[in-house]
Parts: sequence; structure tokens; C-alpha cells
Amino acid sequence: MILLVNKNNIFNEDMLKDFQMIEYENYDGQTKYVESETFRHFEMLRAHLRVDGIEIDIDGAYRSLESQENLFLKFMNKYGIDYAEEIVAMPGTSEHHTGQAIDIVIKKNNKWIIENDDLLKEEKIFDRIHKSLKYFGFVLRYPKGKENITGYPYEPWHIRYIGEKEAMEIGDLTLEEYLGKE
Repeated sequence: MILLVNKNNIFNEDMLKDFQMIEYENYDGQTKYVESETFRHFEMLRAHLRVDGIEIDIDGAYRSLESQENLFLKFMNKYGIDYAEEIVAMPGTSEHHTGQAIDIVIKKNNKWIIENDDLLKEEKIFDRIHKSLKYFGFVLRYPKGKENITGYPYEPWHIRYIGEKEAMEIGDLTLEEYLGKE
């Protein structure tokens, strides 16, 4: 079953009853939690991309309601409420609550690129990454030109595990379009 969590489909803890989270230490030594099947497929995607000369890792994955609230407040205090609402999901509306959404970072010239503005400049690398996603059960969650459907701007780093069969079927649709929901 594909979970849809967004501004119109609120997360609740019951959604995680059959999920198993695993701990992972990322490039920066931070402990991240990822849904186990999602992580298994991420590892396969990462190995595939490594063969193609692309190195990725996890910058963000599972977020509790509290950590999402802290992130929202951080953006609100720094940039104002309007910008925060445009960029950061309110607690309960982030698919990071499921552990199936991953924010990736890329390594280029032996340095991790972690800032969103810098990641946006790596269009060629992300194009190569995005072409491989479906083979490992992932989709680009917030693609260009679909902001009015997803409610969020383009985020080339934000991928979502939905399963191999579904990822192959979805094509250029957003998750909302694929599921026929807002």
C-alpha cells in the first residue's frame, strides 16, 4: 500500500504499524532512521549509481512530528511564515513521517554537496539519478512543473520509495495524480 501524506492527507501513527525502521549512520556521522524496505532499495540504488560514478547518501529520512515542527519553526524564524509554509511541510503533513522519503546529497570532487541552493545547480547529475529511480522503486516526489499538484517547489533531492512495480507504472505522474487524490 502506498501512503500519501501531504497537505490534504494528514499522517497518523497507525500508518506505521507495519513498518520497521532501521538506524543508519550517514556521511556526516548522524543517525538517520529509514523504513527497512526503503533502505534496502536505497542501498541498491546507491550501488548502481556508484558504478556510474555518482556518489549519494542520506541527508534526511524519517522525521518525528516534533522534529518536523522544529524544522518548520527554524525556517519560519529565519525566513518568515510565508516562505516556511511554501518550503517546509507542517507537522503531520510531511511524508518524512513515514520513513519512506529520503533527501539525498551528492558527492562531487570529493566533497559532499548539502545545501539546497548548491544541489539545485547539479542538474546534470540529478538528471542521471532521476533516470535510475524507477528501477529501484523510487520516484522524484516534487518534480519541475508539478508544483500546483504537489504543493511544493521542485526538489531534485527528495525521493520517495513506493515499490518497484508502482515506480515503473507512475511514469511522469506525481504520486497525487497516480493515486487520483489531491
